[in-house]
Amino acid sequence: MSSFLVLVLLLVLWAVLGCFAPMATSESNYPIAKPNCDDHCGNVTIPFPFGLTQGCYLNSAFLIHCNTTTNGSRKPFLKDSDIEVKTISVEGQLSVMNSVAESCDEEVPYSWAWIRFANFYVNQTANKFVAVGCNTIATVAGYDNDERSYQTGCIASCRRLEDVVNQTCSGIGCCETTDIPILARNINFTLKAMTPNQYTDKVLNCSYAFVVKKDEFNFSSDMLTTKWKVEELPMVIDWVIFNETCSNSSGTCKGNTTCEKYEGPEGGYRCACKKGYQGHPYLDPGCLDIDECSNGENTCSKNATCFNTQGSYSCHCNEGYRDDDNGGCELLIKDECKENGKGCHSSNRVNMIALGATLGTIMLLVICFSLYLAYRQRKSVQRREKFFRDNGGMILQKRIDQGSASSGTTRIFTAEELKKATNNYDQSRIIGQGGFGIVYRGHLLDGRIVAVKKAKMMDPAQVEQFINEVIVLSQINHRNIVKLFGCCLETEIPLLVYEFISNGTLSEHLHNKDKASKISWSTRLRIATETAEVLSYLHSSASPPIIHRDVKSVNILLDDDCTARVSDFGASRLVPQDQTQLTTMVQGTFGYLDPEYLQTNHLTEKSDVYSFGVVLVELLTSRRALSFEGPEKERHLSQYFLSLLKENNIFKILDANIVCDGNTEELQEVALLAKRCLNVKGEDRPTMKEVAVELSGLRRAAKHPWTNNLETSIESEALLTAQPVPFGYNATFSISTSEYDSLKHHMELPTAAGR
Repeated sequence: MSSFLVLVLLLVLWAVLGCFAPMATSESNYPIAKPNCDDHCGNVTIPFPFGLTQGCYLNSAFLIHCNTTTNGSRKPFLKDSDIEVKTISVEGQLSVMNSVAESCDEEVPYSWAWIRFANFYVNQTANKFVAVGCNTIATVAGYDNDERSYQTGCIASCRRLEDVVNQTCSGIGCCETTDIPILARNINFTLKAMTPNQYTDKVLNCSYAFVVKKDEFNFSSDMLTTKWKVEELPMVIDWVIFNETCSNSSGTCKGNTTCEKYEGPEGGYRCACKKGYQGHPYLDPGCLDIDECSNGENTCSKNATCFNTQGSYSCHCNEGYRDDDNGGCELLIKDECKENGKGCHSSNRVNMIALGATLGTIMLLVICFSLYLAYRQRKSVQRREKFFRDNGGMILQKRIDQGSASSGTTRIFTAEELKKATNNYDQSRIIGQGGFGIVYRGHLLDGRIVAVKKAKMMDPAQVEQFINEVIVLSQINHRNIVKLFGCCLETEIPLLVYEFISNGTLSEHLHNKDKASKISWSTRLRIATETAEVLSYLHSSASPPIIHRDVKSVNILLDDDCTARVSDFGASRLVPQDQTQLTTMVQGTFGYLDPEYLQTNHLTEKSDVYSFGVVLVELLTSRRALSFEGPEKERHLSQYFLSLLKENNIFKILDANIVCDGNTEELQEVALLAKRCLNVKGEDRPTMKEVAVELSGLRRAAKHPWTNNLETSIESEALLTAQPVPFGYNATFSISTSEYDSLKHHMELPTAAGR
């Protein structure tokens, strides 16, 4: 029998057997719910572990209420809530309807909305946070176990309706961010109208804020001119089996499944089908084998036959072919001359032609693949060179060659070097992230540990300004400033390489009760003094002067000795010598933003002074600059602090850990200094140089022996209360004797406190 007939018979036999083999099951044939349990509520499918009645769900956390609405339709809701469910997937997601925060009242320019889940988390990647309106500030904060895990937001503003672009949320009439709080079970979104829309014709004084599934919202300018009637929008949340681990999942995860650990604060897990299987992992019989041979999901060559196996498949070369050791099948050449004694010349000639064609094809493929790899490598090099030029690399290299930038202090790193240093930007290397980018911990080949900052965006028109800033910042030599080692310009957005500081941020130490109790008042006063001296140096001694633009406790790092190290100059700008103020887009952090800057968009050194004033209040109170956990009047720390100061009730807000009989006068001085820094008008605030001098004087006075001498205490009190505030401030900043005495009276501790 010839090889051709053998091949035909094998194919026919395989086809006949295939008719009797089990057909490839489709996902629609798998069970959805437990036997005798409803699997739909209205038009929504309810798969197990969720259920509608007793015995049909895994545990009470997965109970779904199927309610009848006023129009007679049936809709599913999460247990003990008014949160409507739109879809449920066995893979671990739900789509639910989420409230919209709305403000159309000029008398009450604030509005907020909460959504709370007892057993579910907000999905971090499938949603986005959107704010709609003119002159609108909106924030979104995530909470888990009453602890805030993250907070972000955006600003939407517009001057003319003609500037608004439909389908675009770039900040004009609509803004959005995809930085949804990480692992949050409860989220709060808040909006505030900065000023009424008195300059924008036809625009209503309405603002909206909401979290929505990414593909479920399209912005239109009609939302600014017509009151929006939508009350809810869909968002995606994650479900997980809580309070259990994979070690006790055998009763839940059925056949041919794996247990996937959930990396949340309370642990938990999900079940999933193994590779090569599909079905319902929570219901018997579990996941079933996928027939890759029948549905075409295999990689067998055209000269091979596919045979299905449990969870996989195998490929066998057809008659006349053999394995080529590369996963394919090559032609098997036989010497038919010895078999039948005729047709030798013709058969050998055909075999040689086939062999030559096969080898030629293989060689051609190898050459093409080699050329393709060379092409890709060349394109990669060209792409890095383009980014290097576009990001100002030639400008920076020229400055280094000309000597205007030192090659010893301004280093240009390669993209490959930083990729290796951060282990290809591994998620475990992330040490911080915020509005301007993500920071990774890196290990250079010379042994140094650095912080690599990956920015989120860069304005191409500001390339030369960016290069100038890199040069100036890398040459700054101040012991309280985080050193900038250099940058990488071979990526689409430049990377900055900083000195690594190991002890975390001032914010982490102040806003953690255990850590805050360990930071004494003398340490806090030293941190404030060191930070003020840095800002004074940037404003007055750097050439050209530098405005930080994002002064906050998160950007003040602490080393092992709790020495302040000011960081994150990603928002800073150099001040031209012929210009005392800059007009910019609104940037910064809510709670620290200069109110004058929000109204005028004019940036000055006094904007840093205001932000530093908020940091001073944080040092005095250990409270957050912006918090939604307490009463409404306490949400904005600076406003609440000033109101208590005006009522001579400042003791109510101070951190009890730092108040004692020996430092009440220092606390009064710092509180009044913070008040001057928080003045609404920038011209009425002190300069950072004046602030630094006053704080330094307070530190020296605290160390001087006469401050603790009873005989001189009366004299020092008289000097403090009788003299106006130093540095020649105008009348707005003068502290009268009565104001100081009244504040001191309210600062005194009761004798029962025992301090």
